Amino acid sequence: MNFKYLTRLAVIVAAAIIIFPSCNLRQKYVRPQVKTDSLYRGVNNTDTATMANISWKQMFTDQKLQALLQEGINNSYDLKIAVTRINQAEANLRQSKAAYFPTLSVEPQYTKQRTSAAEGGSSGIFPSNLFELSASASWEIDLWGKLKGAQKAALASLLQSYANRRAVQTQLVANIATDYYNLLAYDKELAITRETVESYKTDVETNKALKQANRVNEASVAQSEANRYAAEVTIPDLENNISQTENAICVLIGRQPGTVQRDSLGVQQPDTLMQTGLPAQILSNRPDVQEAEFNVRYYFEEINVARAYFYPSLTLTGQGGWQAATIGTLFNTGSIFANVVGGLTEPVFNQGLNKQRLRVAKAQYQEYVLTFQQTVLGAGQEVSNALYSYQSAKNKTFTRNLQLDAWKRSVDYNRMLLKGGYVTYTDVLTSEQGYLSAQLSSVEDKLQQLTAIVSLYQSLGGGWK
Repeated sequence: MNFKYLTRLAVIVAAAIIIFPSCNLRQKYVRPQVKTDSLYRGVNNTDTATMANISWKQMFTDQKLQALLQEGINNSYDLKIAVTRINQAEANLRQSKAAYFPTLSVEPQYTKQRTSAAEGGSSGIFPSNLFELSASASWEIDLWGKLKGAQKAALASLLQSYANRRAVQTQLVANIATDYYNLLAYDKELAITRETVESYKTDVETNKALKQANRVNEASVAQSEANRYAAEVTIPDLENNISQTENAICVLIGRQPGTVQRDSLGVQQPDTLMQTGLPAQILSNRPDVQEAEFNVRYYFEEINVARAYFYPSLTLTGQGGWQAATIGTLFNTGSIFANVVGGLTEPVFNQGLNKQRLRVAKAQYQEYVLTFQQTVLGAGQEVSNALYSYQSAKNKTFTRNLQLDAWKRSVDYNRMLLKGGYVTYTDVLTSEQGYLSAQLSSVEDKLQQLTAIVSLYQSLGGGWK
């Protein structure tokens, strides 16, 4: 081995490492411009307190709901899939880091040759043996930041997978809570309907008695029976809704379809402290916004990588080992051989391919910049919609209670007047149907408040902390 040549090569490599980075083509990532001013419609808030920073255990105080949420976080298949994506991204990052190190291979080899007399210069054919044990290594020096760009891209992909996992949990928490409240609403509607059916059965008996007393005619009896059946026929649909919602919750929490333990709608107290924080906080709190930005960073680094392909790559290749005619002399000092080669590879005939690679990377980057900006805008829309939905349901509460009271009094008065013969059953029927509709609407109002809170919590980025 000639160490003089190795010394010269080392000097050349060191000079290249010192000089070439001054021409480094890598650009530093800067977050794309995104407008957050007035992102939430009708909200002029200067307080940084936000619901997104509240843990889901503090947000949802119903213990049965808490148990379902914890079971979902522990067993959800969506979350498990998200974790496998993290594992894949971690492996890709380790692979990108490994590119900085030399590749090493060991090659034991045995060669047997038979040399002809013509080749050997004498008569006869002589066999020859060659035993070799060698190792070779190759190392690409990252002059232009190609390997660094690939590593940065892999890191952005890993961070994106973490953000995806948080987004999945945020969505999971919101879905379980929403389905839970829907289930409570179906329970309440079913209870109201069954109670109404029992009340209508009494109406049928009353009308039959009045018919026998010649106070009403057969049409009133038929109307009362039809009114009862109209309410009773909705019960199977409500029971079906309950069963399907239970099944949906079970799938979300990774459980086989079955019964879900739950409380009642009446004990749920909507949180009236709707803290949104500053719109700019959505960039750090909302996982899908983070995920969208990490995609932008990934393709930004792909542009850096694409630029590096336009410039020559410096590769060091070394080989060494033992070579001998007999295995007994293989490890003798005289059997050692070695060589080191360093070279710059200029992509002379790949300019077209390199240009296309750069164009594709830039186009992909622009696509995900727009996706990121659109995601932020959509987040603002979701926050605004949730706030208005909650306020709308809240504003209906007072008037809805007045409506319920009025319909209830109308039912009671008309039933008394029917017994006295002052009104027909049609008047009773109208008031009863109005009262039932108002009761069911009252349930929907309560459900709208609860689901609006869940939507606001999710849209602000709550549920993963």
